[in-house]
Order: sequence, then structure tokens, then C-alpha cells
Amino acid sequence: MSVMRPTILPGAAIAAVLLISGPASAAVPEPLPNPDLPAATPIMREGAGISANPVCPAMRRTARAGNGGVGLMVKNLGNGKRVCSLNPKAGRSLASNTKLFTTVTALGRLGPSHTMLTKVYSTGKISPGGVLKGSLYLRGDGDPTLGTGSFLDGYSGGAGSDINRLATLVRKAGLKRVTGRLHGDATVFDRLRGVADSGYGTSPYIGPLSGLSFNAGYTSSSFSSFSSDPARLATKTFARQLRGKGVGIKGAIAMRKTPRGPGRQLVARMPSPNMSWISRMTNVDSNNFFAEMLLKHIGAEVRDAGTTASGAAVVRHFVKSKFGANVRPIDGSGLTFGNRSSAGDVVKLLSRARGKSYGRAFVDSLAVAGRSGTLADRMRGSAAEGRCHAKTGTLTGVSALSGYCFNRSGHKFAFSILMNGVYDSYSARAAQDRIAAMIARL
Repeated sequence: MSVMRPTILPGAAIAAVLLISGPASAAVPEPLPNPDLPAATPIMREGAGISANPVCPAMRRTARAGNGGVGLMVKNLGNGKRVCSLNPKAGRSLASNTKLFTTVTALGRLGPSHTMLTKVYSTGKISPGGVLKGSLYLRGDGDPTLGTGSFLDGYSGGAGSDINRLATLVRKAGLKRVTGRLHGDATVFDRLRGVADSGYGTSPYIGPLSGLSFNAGYTSSSFSSFSSDPARLATKTFARQLRGKGVGIKGAIAMRKTPRGPGRQLVARMPSPNMSWISRMTNVDSNNFFAEMLLKHIGAEVRDAGTTASGAAVVRHFVKSKFGANVRPIDGSGLTFGNRSSAGDVVKLLSRARGKSYGRAFVDSLAVAGRSGTLADRMRGSAAEGRCHAKTGTLTGVSALSGYCFNRSGHKFAFSILMNGVYDSYSARAAQDRIAAMIARL
């Protein structure tokens, strides 16, 4: 079955630790409209076509609209009772509901306050005048937000790790000249640029993955083309920024793993936004690039292997051990059709994650019906508006909606609607919206 491709949406002493023209481009992206963001959705009026009594038969009838195979589960979080189900144990392709598993693992294993640290190291001796007789190393940590200020302004509202600020930190550390060269280090991740959907190569629909990512894989703030080597582009840009701050350094850069040993010193480091923020960026707007970078970072942190396969193994084990839920993750975003779970397992994750210390961050990472992200134009005028927080999911033949409803009555629900064999995506989405409205009125 073919896959509908999503768009990537537009973040002193030298030993002190300070906080806070690119290469040839790859294929020019020709992204389709994000399938999780429908061009138009109807305004829902209370009670329009919805029978709330009896609610479960109505939900089941509605869930069958527009698709050939559905999994449905609705659970009351107050008393733990099942409100309704339909094929709750049947495995279904998840599409972007895969991001629920990726982000909950990141929040649970790494913590909501966890950050990724891009670091600058020096090797060699430094004179009292600030001359480094050696080289500098720019070591990536898989931060998906590293970029120029102009890029971050257009991509994430200015939030993220500005490489210009990192250059400022190096200059403030007292460094004035480097006799050697600047090396870029992207070895925290493997060299595969994509996921299974694109044969692990660069896809025109998701930025190339790299341990030293830069501008979300784009060459510039114009979002017109992807870089063939993001780490090299980051390193060249950083060298230029250093010279602009008055740090003399050679124009020629190189790519090399940061050496270990007593001669290495940490000059500066820049933390990414925390994991709560990154999870919101991943889920609210269904950002595939963030999800895939996050999965590799999970693998690097937990298993010391920055690969998609390693991260997926951590996700699979974590959700099974903590929530009793089963999932088959192939990637982190859901871009690959083979990501599978069941509506019952998605609800297990949702219902049990909410009670964890990171539960609030997880709930807050989801789009709100009629208000934000991929749900900004859905469920308006219904009881679900402003009350249901959920993750969308769309591939060719797949449509999904899973999340929570916090009702005016004080009742709380977790739900999952996984539709496969979808032949009418508009009807499938409309059915999901009607079910969410039913839940919000219970």
C-alpha cells in the first residue's frame, strides 16, 4: 500500500563550562500538504447526527464509516470501566499515532527536563592570551533544534538552539585564535539519513537525520532544499560564526570523532529545549523530523547506539514493562506503514501514562480539539472542542485519532480509534470527530 507523505513543519577561563555557503544540496523537497492537517473540516453542531443513547452502538456504527477495518476503545479513567470497544485487540497500522509511543518513552526514560547538549571541545594547550595551539570539535548530541536564528524564527517561532549563541559562548570563554581547525562530530548517531519508508536514505518529505543536525536538514531558512550533509553544513556555519565573533580559525573544516583523553577540555555547551517542549513540538503539529531524531536519541542515551532500530527496541520494551502495552515500532514518526499496535494497547498507554510523574507533560504534548496543531480546524462547535486532547494519524489507507477527553461533567476518558483500509479519509475523520464529541458529552 502506498504511503501519503507528510510535510515537515516549519527552535574567563577556557576550561569553564558555559551554558545557556553550505554543501551541495540533496533533492529539492516537493512536500504534499500534511495529511494530519485537512484542508477543511465541518463545523460540528451539538447533537448533529449524534445519538448519545445508547452510546456504544452509536460509536460502533460511526466508527465503521469510511474504512474497511477499525479498532476502537473508550475507557472511563475515573472508574476504569470500558465504555465501548470494537476489535480492541486487532493490530492496526498506527500512522502518526506512533508518536505517542515515541514521546511517552522519551518522557519516561529520559525525563521531562532532559536536554540534548551540543558541545564544543578543545584539544591542545591554550596560551594566556587565548590562543589554542590545537583544534576545536563541535560535537552533536542529536538536537533537532540546532540551527541559525533566522531559520529558527521561521521554523519554531525562534525557539531552539541558535548556533550563533554557541559561538558567542566560545568567545566569552576567552578563546581568540585557533591554530588548528574545526572538526564536526556527528558520531552519536549512525549515518542513515532516513527510515524504512525511504530505504533509510534521505527522503524529500523528511529532513536528513544526523547526530549533528542543522536547520532540520534544510540548507537555509528558505526551506527550499535539503542538505546532503547536515553535520558538515553545521560545522562550516559554526566556523563562520566564530570568525564573526573575533575568533581566528581556519576556513577549512573536517569531520572527525572527538578524541578522548586528558588533553580534551570542554569549552562550551548549549542545551536544547527540554523534553517536554520537544514532545509538544513532535505531537501537536505531528513533526516527523523531531520524532525520528528523538527515537535515535533514545537509542543513544539508553543503549549507547544512536540508531532507529535501537530506539525502537527501547520503545517496545518500555511500553510493555511500564504500561503492559504491545507495539511494533519500525520508526519514530509512523511514516512507515509497518508501525502497528491495537486500540486496546493505545488506551493502556494513555490511561496509565497519565498517572506517571511525566503524565502532565505527556497530556500537554497533544493537540487540542478546535484549538491547536493538527486539530485546530477539527471538532469546532462540538462538545469536544477545547476538551479533547489527541494525536492524529494519516497515511494512505490509514486514519487514526487517540487521546483524552476531559468533560465538563468532571468525567475523564481515554480513547483510541485506529482505522485501516480507509477508502474515504474525509468520512473517516468526520467519524472520529463525531465519536470524540460523543465521548465529550458523557
